[in-house]
Amino acid sequence: MGTLLYYIKRLIPTPLFRLLQPAYHYCFAVLGAVIYRIPSKEITVIGVTGTKGKSTTVELINAIFEADGHRTAVAGTIRFKIGEKSERNMYKMTMPGRFFVQKFLRDAVDAGCEVAIIEMTSEGVKQFRHSFIHLDALVFTNLSPEHIESHGSYEKYIAAKLKLAEALEVSKKRPRFMVANADDDHGSDFLKAHVEHSLPYSLEDLELHTLNREDVSLVLEGTTIRVPLVGLFNVYNALAAITVARAFCIPLPTIAKALAELSPVKGRVERFKMPAGSKKKVTAVVDYAHTPDSLEKLYQAFPKDVKVCVLGNTGGGRDTWKRPEMGRIASEYCEKIILTNEDPYDEDPRKIINDMVRGVEDESKLEIIMDRREAIRAALQGAPDGGVVLISGKGTDPYIMGPHNTKMPWSDAKVVQQEMGALANETE
Repeated sequence: MGTLLYYIKRLIPTPLFRLLQPAYHYCFAVLGAVIYRIPSKEITVIGVTGTKGKSTTVELINAIFEADGHRTAVAGTIRFKIGEKSERNMYKMTMPGRFFVQKFLRDAVDAGCEVAIIEMTSEGVKQFRHSFIHLDALVFTNLSPEHIESHGSYEKYIAAKLKLAEALEVSKKRPRFMVANADDDHGSDFLKAHVEHSLPYSLEDLELHTLNREDVSLVLEGTTIRVPLVGLFNVYNALAAITVARAFCIPLPTIAKALAELSPVKGRVERFKMPAGSKKKVTAVVDYAHTPDSLEKLYQAFPKDVKVCVLGNTGGGRDTWKRPEMGRIASEYCEKIILTNEDPYDEDPRKIINDMVRGVEDESKLEIIMDRREAIRAALQGAPDGGVVLISGKGTDPYIMGPHNTKMPWSDAKVVQQEMGALANETE
């Protein structure tokens, strides 16, 4: 279906396609709601939106609700989960179309789930995939420039996100909760939503927070909460999850235990170590960071480590403005930079890389290896003992997207583990 739609887009004049597209998507939204009988009325639905941190926050919220004894469903960039059944998101989109979200919620209700946590995006909003979903709560993490070409401007991107606040306002559920990052410039915009409970969260809520090499710790109302994630951004993600959980009356000790026992979040600062017994000690980190702000925050989370950084850029034909900025950030924080292919789509991958090179201020750090596996291998081989290899841009993305909507199956995590195993054998 995706390939067919690709060719339809190529055949229909772009102005006509853009004119018809909203009506097309809205009709599917209406039809999906009718076919699946608006299942969101029968289950607690928590939406999570923002530029960064959505996937991790979804997983944190899920872990807390599960620890409190709730049967949960999760729909997001990383995975789709209903009860005990979980599968990787292979769609290369957070909110798939063709009735997907409505069917997912109906399946969750039929499986006896009490709570559904859904990652919600501006692209999904453009295509009405949030429509006819009655929210109990919406969590806003942060906003920074993204999808500028797709939306037309940063202002339109913000407006698309705020439509999710409007969706909370028109929800039939009671009470409704707006949970928003008060430290973000746009947090106040979301907190203006006309709902029963507006719940801001901020670093000022904490008596103390500490950023450690392997985790973060938060002290809230005298309770120390340790989370096995790194970086200040994950302090904020944890605060978002804690705030929404407490809105649903989950006790703080339950929250602390759930977060302390959190499983690694796939593709989000996901760490890999060399096999036991390896002479060389290198840590690899796979992360989805694909905006300048998220890339910088990723690098800042490893302030004392020698960093070898492997990066490409978000798909060809979009957000071209950020390419030199990504190169500049890598140049500032990384001891070694390897630029590689990511998702070129119909654009020349060499052009994407050349755009990034323009931002690299110290080209003595730079190497270009177009084959992504070879780039990861070279980074692991070249990293000093005790160094960290930061592989950003794809996270759990299941494909490398090429011309004419072709796709090559891919997993940064799997490739890292394979290449670490090969390197360990070489150094024995």
